[in-house]
Amino acid sequence: MSRILIVEDEAIIRSALKRLLERHDHRVSEAGSVDAALALDPQGFDLVISDLRLPGDPGTELIARAAPVPVLIMTSYASMRSAVEALKLGAVDYVAKPFDHDELLETVSRVLHQRALQQGEPPDITAPGGERQPMIGSCPAMQAVYTRIRKTAPADVTVLIQGESGTGKELVARALHQQSQRATAPLVCVNCAAIPETLIESELFGHEKGAFTGASAARTGLVEAADGGTLFLDEIGELPMDAQARLLRVLQEGEIRKIGSVETRHVDVRLIAATHRDLHALSRTGGFRLDLYYRLNVMQIDLPPLRDREDDILEIADVLLEKACRRHKRAGLKLSRAALRVIRDCPWPGNVRELENALERGVILAEGHLIHPDDLGLGLAPQADPPHTAPPEPDGEAPSADDAGRSDDEEEDLSLEDYFQHFVLEHQDQMSETELAQKLGISRKCLWERRQRLGIPRKKGPRRSVG
Repeated sequence: MSRILIVEDEAIIRSALKRLLERHDHRVSEAGSVDAALALDPQGFDLVISDLRLPGDPGTELIARAAPVPVLIMTSYASMRSAVEALKLGAVDYVAKPFDHDELLETVSRVLHQRALQQGEPPDITAPGGERQPMIGSCPAMQAVYTRIRKTAPADVTVLIQGESGTGKELVARALHQQSQRATAPLVCVNCAAIPETLIESELFGHEKGAFTGASAARTGLVEAADGGTLFLDEIGELPMDAQARLLRVLQEGEIRKIGSVETRHVDVRLIAATHRDLHALSRTGGFRLDLYYRLNVMQIDLPPLRDREDDILEIADVLLEKACRRHKRAGLKLSRAALRVIRDCPWPGNVRELENALERGVILAEGHLIHPDDLGLGLAPQADPPHTAPPEPDGEAPSADDAGRSDDEEEDLSLEDYFQHFVLEHQDQMSETELAQKLGISRKCLWERRQRLGIPRKKGPRRSVG
């Protein structure tokens, strides 16, 4: 039930509007001026409907004060000038008085629907280990996913999740199950691509003893194991045609028959399927049953690839990095600014799974307290900065040894390898390998390896004393 604040100085209009909205299941509060509305905290509502002309400040004053809550402006002066001015100031829409009831209700419904899509809350998910955490990300595409999960989970219908590999399709399936009426029943997850084609029917539907060579005992299938709960079939596009026919029978009649049996058994299973393939296109080439596709695609949830979630990438990286640090007992590790740029700019064809693997490598390989681009093992250099050497000091002197300890933030305009090469070439005549490594915050072994990779030979001959 949505909460709506009406701001109108004419009591008759205010009361009539309140009754209209309450008849359509909205909770309504009233105010006669901007000051009275502010006292009610307009940010705690889902929508503010305000008259344009009020005693004291105009209704448009609430647009900024109520943000991000949308403000719908009413005006007795149905001129384009007042409407356009209200929209320019950020009003979500306007209605002219006297307003048509149906038109007003339609406008209110549309605005609330748009707000719901923009305000989708990440669902909490309980991982197999018992840890409970919300899904990560707040970009518009993910908010639409959260809204679809919230609306679809209680409906107990078949769901098709589509998205590239590594985008989190199983997480969505878990969220759907855990927010459904079947949450206390089992969730059985099956990767159809991981089971040999000759065994997939036996795994899903079970078999009787002696049904085929090697069937030394009867076995219950995974569909029956999910009875009363949810069956998640990942990569369902890899399911063989015979198994597709059996699965269609489950969806249509709720019945299964074990291999080698003449008896059917009723099962009550909610099916959630996921794929990275276009099943509709696959059905046109005979690779997937069209009737099964229509049975699966009652509700569809499309997961965006990581490259389309620019606002979420660094947030996801922070969470995954923290987990990797806990697993490997390396608390305090952070991503360098150059590594953050690489993560932000990488196309991530493997999506979140690839990002997680890269951060795992970084935690294992990092020498100091920072993870640098070469630790991530992505084969990419920071794209924002062309190679160049550090600018000379104003007095023409070589950089001091303290410059080596400067933070990565202060070296924002230098890539890691440029800075390393510049520092070693400038100081290797005055410092030993041990001193160079200490100033760079790395081990001697790492110093040697980076010399080899960058082609920086060690200076031969006696080391000059510092004086």
